[in-house]
Parts: sequence; structure tokens; C-alpha cells
Amino acid sequence: MSNTENKSLGKIVNDLTRPLKNHKGFIFWIIFLALVIINGLVAYYGQLKIGLGTTALSDYVSWGLYISSFIFFVATALVGMLISSVLGLLGIKWITPIARIAEMVAIGFVMLAGIVIILDMGRPERLLNVFVHARIQSPIFWDATVVTFYVIISLLLFLLPLIPDIPFLKKTMTDQPKWKQLIYKMLSFGWVGSEEQYKIVKRSMRILAILIIPVALGIHTVTSWLFAMTPRIGWDSTIFGPYYVSGAFVAGSAAVVILMYVIRNTYKIKDYITEMHFDKMAKLLVLVMLVYVYFNINEYIVPAYKMKSGDDAHIFALFAGHFALMFWLVQIGGLLLPTVLFLFKPFRKPLPAMLISIAVVIGAFFKRYIITVPTLVHSNFPADNVPASYTEYWPTFSEWSITFMAIALALLIVTILAKLFPIMPIWEVAHDNGISNHEMNLFIENKQEDNEEVEIP
Repeated sequence: MSNTENKSLGKIVNDLTRPLKNHKGFIFWIIFLALVIINGLVAYYGQLKIGLGTTALSDYVSWGLYISSFIFFVATALVGMLISSVLGLLGIKWITPIARIAEMVAIGFVMLAGIVIILDMGRPERLLNVFVHARIQSPIFWDATVVTFYVIISLLLFLLPLIPDIPFLKKTMTDQPKWKQLIYKMLSFGWVGSEEQYKIVKRSMRILAILIIPVALGIHTVTSWLFAMTPRIGWDSTIFGPYYVSGAFVAGSAAVVILMYVIRNTYKIKDYITEMHFDKMAKLLVLVMLVYVYFNINEYIVPAYKMKSGDDAHIFALFAGHFALMFWLVQIGGLLLPTVLFLFKPFRKPLPAMLISIAVVIGAFFKRYIITVPTLVHSNFPADNVPASYTEYWPTFSEWSITFMAIALALLIVTILAKLFPIMPIWEVAHDNGISNHEMNLFIENKQEDNEEVEIP
């Protein structure tokens, strides 16, 4: 093999497939997720049996933690489009080691977005009616449609770059269970590594990267329409579309930074996910957070200046009233302070970047809560002669249990994908290290068990 500037193909293959065989700590992580999921299932069984009375939802606050979680899941899933499509189409090379991580996050969280909607339904068996008796003018129908399309395209964007990696997996994973080897065989799709096949994969990836952009923008724009197309105070906004999309990029990018840190340290691949990648992602976060700060200012300053009837109660509740503590913690701790910290290089190192990103993700979650609940608490309808609990809301233990179950399921999907397939594309990493398709084919054909380099005539 010709010498490369960085790493040999044998080292790349060994480094990126080794985590698929190493199960240190994996069982304990799965047990933890399983316990969270079981606890949520017990709570959901009670909700199915008794009804939504197990929640704090009421005639006034009919959307609560579940819908807030749905918006959060959809938001986090948009990072797949941002990194794989937007940055990929711009030809930015440093995203290669983290593009598949972003797609894993997108797949895991967008799948759970659809499930969370079902969790919010008192009669989940009627879900099919959304499609059977669909109303074209209903944002709910279009939301279900774009979520489905986004799942499909995200899966394709994950699977297509995986096809050239399958021969490496078939050669190096011979000691793994038969069911895993069968999965690799099924996903090979007759791949032989010809130049024409590489061209087809790259062309298909480019087409999907273009197609997913309008779908991804549509999924969160349509979600924003569920709120903006009502006359309620706090939701009656013309900028909810870009406001939601910019916030989605913040939540998703921060989630990727967290996962990058966990994978980097768990899988011992610091040579591939370097400090440079954290530095770049932190700078990307600064960009999207600044855009989001602008939309936040615009979202509140306009109604505060006009102060139409009802706006005063809503703005006061957020700025100085019942929701003030959560509001300012989210705005300062989850948005403004992280933006300022990321401007300084020491905070763009792996550990500080991960810790700051955790604060951003937590802030992003409760930001969706602030968007949803205060508007419903301050209803447009008279609240005379009703219990005080009708105009108050805080999720019950059952709601938190079911929500944590949904988060655990999303993390479980990401975990399974990371244990079945390399967390970064072997062939693209090899290309970035100057290794040709011909060298990769010869390596596969002559692969030795000890991963020695193959002599290229």
C-alpha cells in the first residue's frame, strides 16, 4: 500500500470496526435504558387503562409535556439535514467523521417524534383516521406526512453511505453472531466496489441531500403551523417557521456535540474525532445560536411593543410572573451564556464544549415547554367559576415517566445503530486519507486476520 499522509487502510478498518466488537459498559447502558423504558411502559399502561386523567392535562391546558417533547424531538432530528446535506453539499470536509453520527441522531429522534404524538392521544387506536379521513387543509395531516418522508429519506441517507462499508464488515466481523452477519449480507446489495458503483452511491447521496432540505424545513415549518394558525396569544406569529427551524439547528447541533464526546471517549477514536471537530461544531453552534437569538428578540419585542389585549398577561408571565424563572434560565443559561462562552477557544475544547452543549439541550427542551404551556394557561376564553387547577399545569410523575421513556427509546435506537455499524464511513475516511478505491478493493480481497497492510503492485 502506498504511504498516506495520515493512516493506513488497515488501521482505519481496525479502529472503526473495533467498537462493534467491544462491549465494555454496553450491557450496563442497555440495562439502564431498559429500566427507564419499562417504567414508562408501566405509566403508559395506566394512561391507557384510566385515560388522560393520569396526566395534568385539562380542558384548558390540552397540550403539555408530550407536545413539548414532540417539538423537541423534531427539532433535534433536523441536525441530519444541517450537517449531511447543507454542509455536505458545500463540500466541507471536516464533517466526514461526524456525518453518520448526525444521521443516527436524526433517525432516532424523528422516529420517536411520531411515537410521542401517539402517546399524547387518549384513543391511540384512532391514529389511522388522520390518514383515512385526512383533511388537506389540516396542518396535522401535513405534519404526519412530512415526518414520514423525513424518516424515509434519513434512513436512505444513513444506508447509502453504509453500502461501501459492508465488505469491510463482512471480512472483519466473521466472529460475530450469525444474525449480525446476515444483516451485513442483506445490506451489501451486490456491492463489488467498481468505480461505477461508487459514482452511483455518490450521485444518489447528493440527490437525497438535496431532497431532504425542503422536507426537513417543511417538517418543522408545518409543526410551527400547528401553533401559528390559531389566534391564541403567544402563538399568533408570522415568524414561527424560521423561529422553529433556527431553534432546531441549535438543539440538534448541541446533541451531536454531546454524542461526539461520548463516542470519542468510549470508542477511543480521538485520532478521528479531534479537537478540531469540537472547535468547528462550537463555531457552528455560535452561528445558529446568534440567528436564534435574533428570532427570540423579534418574537417577544413585537408583541411587547404592540401590547394588544392579552399580550400583556402573556409577556408578564414570561418575563416577571409564573414562568419567569424557567424563561430566564432557558434564555440565559441555555442560549445567551453558551453563545458567549463558545466565542473563547478554551470553551471549544471537547469537555467544555460537551458540558455547554448539555446546558443548550436542556434549555432547548424547556424552551419548547415555554412555547406550549403559558399560552394555554392564559386562555382566550373566560376562566370564571372553574377550579384553579384548570389554569395551572405541571406534568405528573406519569407524564415524566412516559417522556423519559421516549428519550430512552431514541437513545436506544442511536445505541443500536452505533453497535451494528461503524459510527463513521470507512470508505470516506479512507478517501480523506488519500486511499483509492482500487487499494480498498485489493485490501478486501486479500484481507489478513491480523489486519496487515496489503502490498499494492
